[in-house]
Amino acid sequence: MPTPAYKPRSLLDCFAQLSTGMFTTLTRYSGTLSLQSFKDKVRLHHQSVWGACNLWKMERTHEDSSKGLTRVLFCGSQFASSHNYTKEYLQKYPFIQVDVVPMVDVPKVITNYHMCIPKMMKFDFDLISRASQMKLIVQYGVGLEGVDIDAATKFGIKVARIPSGVTGNAMSCAEMAIYLILGLLRRQKEMQIAIDQRRLGEPTGDTLLGKTVFIMGFGNIGLELAKRLRPFGVRIIATKRKWAQNSSQLNGASDDLVDEKGAHEDIHKFASIADIVVCCLCLNRETVGIVNESFLSSMKKGSLLVNVARGGLLNYQSTLHSLESGHLGGLGIDVAWTEPFDPNDPILKFNNVLITPHVAGVTEHSYRSMAKVIGDVALQLHAESPLTGIEFAN
Repeated sequence: MPTPAYKPRSLLDCFAQLSTGMFTTLTRYSGTLSLQSFKDKVRLHHQSVWGACNLWKMERTHEDSSKGLTRVLFCGSQFASSHNYTKEYLQKYPFIQVDVVPMVDVPKVITNYHMCIPKMMKFDFDLISRASQMKLIVQYGVGLEGVDIDAATKFGIKVARIPSGVTGNAMSCAEMAIYLILGLLRRQKEMQIAIDQRRLGEPTGDTLLGKTVFIMGFGNIGLELAKRLRPFGVRIIATKRKWAQNSSQLNGASDDLVDEKGAHEDIHKFASIADIVVCCLCLNRETVGIVNESFLSSMKKGSLLVNVARGGLLNYQSTLHSLESGHLGGLGIDVAWTEPFDPNDPILKFNNVLITPHVAGVTEHSYRSMAKVIGDVALQLHAESPLTGIEFAN
């Protein structure tokens, strides 16, 4: 690129130089140059000016970085695309430092960071008390059950999540729920056995057509799931703590998406008439272990259970017992009681169990979108400007 002939004072100065150069070239060479030669001279002038403008921007960036680094901490190496995509998005901003630290080492270094993405790490009072420079704890997704929000508030730290409805996260999770439902209906594990044994036309699976699906928790994921299930010809029933009086005005949900609506106290009644139950609840004090022996017993014999929300919603022993007794017809989960999932867990011995490694929301669309949100928030934090694109919990 040609050496800049001048030093701009502002972006306005850059644009002025571009305009002046165009006018000078036009008046000086009008009628004496071919159109292509005229274009070449304009292009060379633009290259020179933009070269100077880029240098000016770099100098300004360096001046901004003299304020000090804004340090962003990702806890642990799991969900690698979260930190990889964020680093990629922020690579042109040298004043933002993104580090990935093993969870065991986080307590030793957390005092050095201004912003933190906890991922699967538990943030209790003790850990938060060490975060002396921390301004923001933001989850790469929606789950904040591992963060002591009261402690963060006490120490003046904001806590936030990324709304799932605007990044593709809820849509991705809804698709995974359908993947697990279809895998169970079509008996995915048994199909692999049939292939290994060179058998054709087996097993005999089932279809979604005519089934009743109970969506337990009609938030963003539940809504997106209902939208995608409707074309399969199913009957949809759903529970939610509080339904909007006019659901057609809520997140694009129309009244014809749900055939029957219920409240929290209706979960056992709805479970008793559903062919498929899908857990889309948030995990909190009231929902931990909500799928227990009582709930499972209320489900129709042979019905399917899918969980794309949080592993803690299901009581492990009750679920295992229901599978062993044959009452539960199939289990499809993307989240587990302990994570990473134990590959030797006895629950894996069943052919009617499908488990995926917490990847429901891990798609290119979702993770690229969330990386942009995290990156933009880090830049806003550095500039001490209002934080946008996130939902605060305190």
